[in-house]
Amino acid sequence: MNEQLRLKVGEWVEIRSKEEILATLDRNGQLEGMPFMPQMFQYCGKRLRVYKRAHKTCDTVYPIRGRRLSNGVHLETRCDGQAYGGCQASCLIFWKEAWMKRVDGGRAGRRGGGDGMSQQGGAEARGGCSEQDVLAGTRQPGQQNEPDPAYRCQATQLPEATTALNWWDFRQYIEDYLSGNVGIWTILKGSVYSSYYGVCARRVRLRRLMGRLYDTFRPLWRGTLFPRSSGTLPAGIPTPSCDLSLQPGELVRVKSHREILRTLNTENKNRGLFFDAEMVPYCGGTYRVLKRVDRILDEKTGKMVRFKKQAVILEGVICQSRYSDCRMFCPRGIYSYWREIWLERISAAPAEQQKRA
Repeated sequence: MNEQLRLKVGEWVEIRSKEEILATLDRNGQLEGMPFMPQMFQYCGKRLRVYKRAHKTCDTVYPIRGRRLSNGVHLETRCDGQAYGGCQASCLIFWKEAWMKRVDGGRAGRRGGGDGMSQQGGAEARGGCSEQDVLAGTRQPGQQNEPDPAYRCQATQLPEATTALNWWDFRQYIEDYLSGNVGIWTILKGSVYSSYYGVCARRVRLRRLMGRLYDTFRPLWRGTLFPRSSGTLPAGIPTPSCDLSLQPGELVRVKSHREILRTLNTENKNRGLFFDAEMVPYCGGTYRVLKRVDRILDEKTGKMVRFKKQAVILEGVICQSRYSDCRMFCPRGIYSYWREIWLERISAAPAEQQKRA
């Protein structure tokens, strides 16, 4: 099971049986510091396609930084939050290669294996870990019976499951390309932006000038407007808001970057919610609402935090780490949170007319 598969984007894998996976875990339900989460049992025996090779990721627990992960991939699976107090972040799940096997010429579907947590509940595996251990591992030690516990999930445990990765380690970008995670054109554009921002980020006045120059010449590389522009409203005063009461499945248009900047303060926040540079490529596009969000786990503390004002997640609108400092092309694919004032409800349109960044 310890053989390195070196999986690439698009390959098919079969998730091992529940018993095989339990045999790889310690009594905390972890392998090399990475928790196996209870909702992952439902995929045992299923065949899934590799979405990204998770050879690196971003750590949001400590000061945000890039981290190296060994023998991991992202499949087309996201956390449903049920074992974590109903967290609505819908994070991509990390899968260690020891929990799967390559399928040559495989197709989607179910084949053999276990059927999740419904069978043999509590049976001890060869590695000394049981399903109950995995479930208990969702909370910090001593928090099992707390009404407001500190949770422990893959996101909160990333520092323990990864090692340091410097942004200048060029090998990561080679692996980005060879694994199929990122195309060469995207890598080149990212290099242009990173070099440019490295020059202009030192002084505010220089950044504004360089930002205007960037916007002037961006058609050369078919990029977005300068993604690090700042809002102009004074920090500390209420920013504008609106309530569209958007519901899952509704079609919306993301306003232009310039329109959104008018709703942000100088810290690039609206009602406390940060508008990130990774959201800029989606400006002007049309998307469907995936769900409303009012609670997520704080990855630093493991505690549930609740939004004072609900936000929404849009289908397919994720961080692609094209403008992220020190963690370019992280494959983690975190959903962006959108204030409704940044969106416009539009009438239904054929799916093929939807714009994608």
